[in-house]
Amino acid sequence: MAEQLRGLLFDFDDTLVDWSGVRLPWREIETARLSGVRDYVQRKTGANRLKTSALLEVYLQRTRAAWAEARLSLRAPHMPSILMGALETLDVAIEGLDAEEVIRAYDWNVVPGTVVFPDVPPALKMLRELGIKLGIVTNASQPMSMRDAELAAHGLLDFFPDCRLAAADIGYLKPHARIFACALERMGAAPAETVFIGDNPEADIAGANAIGMRAVLRLNGGADQDGEEWLRAATPGPMQDRLDSQRSLHSLRELPAILDEWYPGWRNGNA
Repeated sequence: MAEQLRGLLFDFDDTLVDWSGVRLPWREIETARLSGVRDYVQRKTGANRLKTSALLEVYLQRTRAAWAEARLSLRAPHMPSILMGALETLDVAIEGLDAEEVIRAYDWNVVPGTVVFPDVPPALKMLRELGIKLGIVTNASQPMSMRDAELAAHGLLDFFPDCRLAAADIGYLKPHARIFACALERMGAAPAETVFIGDNPEADIAGANAIGMRAVLRLNGGADQDGEEWLRAATPGPMQDRLDSQRSLHSLRELPAILDEWYPGWRNGNA
C-alpha cells in the first residue's frame, strides 16, 4: 500500500518569510528592543546606571558565544536566558525581575523589511483545505511564544494551530533528530507521511532525511546554485535514494507536482 501524506513541516525564516528586504543594521534593531528592557529594569530596581549601550554589547557578546557553541554541539541557544545573563553580568539584581516581564519589555515583533513570500498564503490555504496538517520547525533562539507575534502580524498563525516549534523550546537545533521527532509527535504523523520544506541544505534537508522524512529545498537568491549542487552530490547513498527523498523548488507553486510524485492521490486523501 502506498504511503499517505499527512503533514508538511516548514522552516520559518527565508522559507515562509522573506528577510532579504531588511535594511536596518541589527545593532540598531537590538538597541530599540534593549532600550525597553533598560526602562523596565530601571522602574523595577532603580538601576539608573544601566545604559542601553552597555547592555547591547554584553548581550551581543553572549549571543555570539552561544551560537558559536551551538554550531558545535547543536544545543540551542535560549535568547531569554542570554538576556537575563547579560543583565546579571552588568550587576543587575535579576532576582527582583520577572523574566516574562523582561521579555515583554524587549517587545519582539516583526522585523522591518520582512515580508511573507507571495506564494506562501495560497499554498498554505490549498494544503489546509485538503486536510494536510501544517507545522513549523525553526532554529530560532527565541521561544515560539515570541515568534508567534510575527506569525500573527504576518497573517500566518492560523495555518499552524498545533505544531509550532522553536529550537529554543526543544533544546536542540536542526539537524538534530530531537527537534524533528518532537514535531512529528505534535503532528501525529510518521516520518514517511511527512515532508519538510526549508532553505538550509544541512539543517533542513539532511536533518529531515536522517529521520526518514522526504524534504524539499527552497532555493532563494544567490544560494540557488549551491543548493542544487548539494542536492545532487552531498547526500551519501545511491542517486536513486536521493531522488526519492529530496527535491528543490523556487516557488511553493511547484510543490503540488512534487507531492504528486511522492504521494499519488494525496489531493483526494488517498494512500
